[in-house]
Amino acid sequence: MRDSRRIIMKQMGAVSLAAVLMVSAASCGKKADLTKNLIDSNEDSKKVVNLFGPMEKSSPDAENTARTAFDLTVGIAEKKLGLTVEYRTYTAENYQEKTYDEVSLDRVRHDMDDLYLLNPDTIQILGAEDKLLDLSVLENSKNLREVVKTANTVNGKLVAIPQEVVAHGLFVNKDLFDKYKLKLPETPEDLLECCKVFKENGIETPIGANRWWLENFVFAQAYADLYNGGNTEAEIEALNSGESKYSDYMRPGFEFLKKMIDKKYIDAETAYTYEAIEGEGPDFLAQKTPIVMAYWGAANTDTAYGAPDFNMQVIGFPSSRGQMPVISMTGYGINADSENLEDTKNTLNEILSDEALQLYAETNKVISPSVNVEVDCIPALQPLNDKVKEDIYVLGSNAGMKVEQWGNTCLIVRDLLQGASVDECMEKFDKLQEESLK
Repeated sequence: MRDSRRIIMKQMGAVSLAAVLMVSAASCGKKADLTKNLIDSNEDSKKVVNLFGPMEKSSPDAENTARTAFDLTVGIAEKKLGLTVEYRTYTAENYQEKTYDEVSLDRVRHDMDDLYLLNPDTIQILGAEDKLLDLSVLENSKNLREVVKTANTVNGKLVAIPQEVVAHGLFVNKDLFDKYKLKLPETPEDLLECCKVFKENGIETPIGANRWWLENFVFAQAYADLYNGGNTEAEIEALNSGESKYSDYMRPGFEFLKKMIDKKYIDAETAYTYEAIEGEGPDFLAQKTPIVMAYWGAANTDTAYGAPDFNMQVIGFPSSRGQMPVISMTGYGINADSENLEDTKNTLNEILSDEALQLYAETNKVISPSVNVEVDCIPALQPLNDKVKEDIYVLGSNAGMKVEQWGNTCLIVRDLLQGASVDECMEKFDKLQEESLK
């Protein structure tokens, strides 16, 4: 179980900037003393809200954009409310053999902090335990996109809210598609045909893949109708009750991946060893591979795919309903038994104000959780952005589902890469569902 959680943490780290910081901290060190706070504060002389997260408060000249953007929004709250947000930081040397998720669970259960940055599986667990405050009481929660509410609602309570919505898509070399007179794929069948043409024209591996993100193909096909067919709540309830089977939803996506592996459109052996972007990225940038998959921020980052020598487009994953973005997100949650509950609620409410979210979105060039905040994106991201604005998406992480989605699906896809049959993979989903029903 511990190894699985580490894998999930590393995978989620490739998803968002906040989680990247968590991952880099998830190695070994000295043993934790969970009875002692990492930062002492003199609460007799000032109002304090204690935040537990993966990063320390940055200095004014810090170069880390993610930290700076968050610090700027915290600064807005501190100034307006006349309080101080103290950062209690997860670092490797404090937590031997413990992942960020495990430490977060411990600290919330022991009421050690007020505000937390949490990963989706942790949000799910703590929400089910009623350890997180229902954030629908916050004034600014009324501005949230529906996708944010859907992803972070547990037992009818909105238990976490992110500062950004992370959309995943297919990054394609439009020049190569034009060269072979190919339209950008809408359906799984379209993508298979494109790969066939690329292969016939000497492109050895049409899709560059890594061991973390292939599950996006599965999610797009599995849940296109669930999230876009107008019956989302009822379908999720049927899954949670056992009336419906996750394996029935997942099977088409796994059969599609198996077909791509068998036809050598994906190199399963190398994909299993590749880290996100580091493995398949060089071939994509060198125009040897026309298709890779990544998250929104990778298109803005020169160290990833932000400066290609060709016309790059970022589109949704193929599905029965066309190109489909896959969305995941971390989120901020409040300890329901927080010692500084009112100040913490006010602080998070300010961090989630349109003023603060506009600043955050403009700094990081990301999709905001607020319907009122829009940021111009680069042309390459426009196809993906258009879908999100139209509320066309599937969720790769949903705290309202009893079976954790992102990490479990990632692990089972890796089994497929190592030779497991589709039936064997479906048996694992059935087992996870049976365990969730106990």
